[in-house]
Amino acid sequence: MKHFNYLLFLLFSFSIASGQQGKVMDHLTLPSKILKGDRNFAIYLPPDYDHSSRSYPVLYLLHGYTDDHTGWVQFGEVKHIADKAINEGSATPMIIIMPDADTGLPGYTNSISGKWNYEDFFFNELMPHVEDRFRIKKNKRYRAIAGLSMGGGGSFLYALHRPDLFSSAAPLSASLGPQRLDEMNEFAYLGYTSANHNKKDFEIYSNRNNQLRIVDQLSKETLNSVRWYIDCGDDDFLYEANSLMHIKLRDKQVNHEFRIRDGGHTWDYWRSALPNVLSFISKEFHQ
Repeated sequence: MKHFNYLLFLLFSFSIASGQQGKVMDHLTLPSKILKGDRNFAIYLPPDYDHSSRSYPVLYLLHGYTDDHTGWVQFGEVKHIADKAINEGSATPMIIIMPDADTGLPGYTNSISGKWNYEDFFFNELMPHVEDRFRIKKNKRYRAIAGLSMGGGGSFLYALHRPDLFSSAAPLSASLGPQRLDEMNEFAYLGYTSANHNKKDFEIYSNRNNQLRIVDQLSKETLNSVRWYIDCGDDDFLYEANSLMHIKLRDKQVNHEFRIRDGGHTWDYWRSALPNVLSFISKEFHQ
């Protein structure tokens, strides 16, 4: 009996030393009338989710082009990184939602044609669904958004379009889309080729989705209602656009954190960025 109790003590001590673990479910679905079919998403639930009745803050974490809702799970090691940050106390327990924006037509915007309105799906179907299905706090203070590359651009866009919904936004290596007409065919999610793009559609797209233009349109007070964390590697091909965003925000006196670190457009870089993102957004969750 003493030996058995000693084993239980060792197991208990090990569980404390190793830290509690959250869990990931990476093949959940919801029906979408807007996108006419079931949509996939993944979720990270914090270590104490199954043992409490409390509600949690939420981070919407967006993947990049060619990935899907499993990108942050498989390559980004979100469970390991979030568990470690929560157990060490650098991040508050939170739920992380990772939607799929690469099935049908890739991208987080509404298409110019109006036939694929992913942004409408995100705000009108995905967010209400997950915030009702899981114990998520449903107000701005406890809601954040982040993402990498195409998802970095998406996190910029969503926080700029709906600053009333997000307390913090953390774009990583953000792709800010075409800045000139001749760049439209470089962005597959617009459905364009060099043979069919035109100036009218470029202006329609840009007025709605060009993050640099939107910053010009919004007041300093509105922009400062969101806490911004921008991070891009010094060897990243998107370095220039992210730097231009930093300069624009600085000139407009918008409070933001801007990080240029050693690295490129790689998962190594984004994995190293995620702990800082979790810590940054947790500061607002804690206030």
